[in-house]
Amino acid sequence: MELLDQLVSLVGAALILAAYVALQRGWLPRETRAYNALNFFGSALLTYAAVRNWNLGFIILEGAWALLSLPGTIRPTRARR
Repeated sequence: MELLDQLVSLVGAALILAAYVALQRGWLPRETRAYNALNFFGSALLTYAAVRNWNLGFIILEGAWALLSLPGTIRPTRARR
């Protein structure tokens, strides 16, 4: 199971880093559903990994990140004016 935990952690980190790089390069605006989805799913995977290894600080950090990213993932995209 340790290999699976590591794989989950790597995928989660890759998703969050992909969102960050895309934002910094101007490829993906932060208001988009895709940006928020990358952050949500990445942090959700890292939260899972933190729970499996019982790392409380990481659970709080990634759990909050996931919760803060969720509204932008599920709300309809607003038209730009």
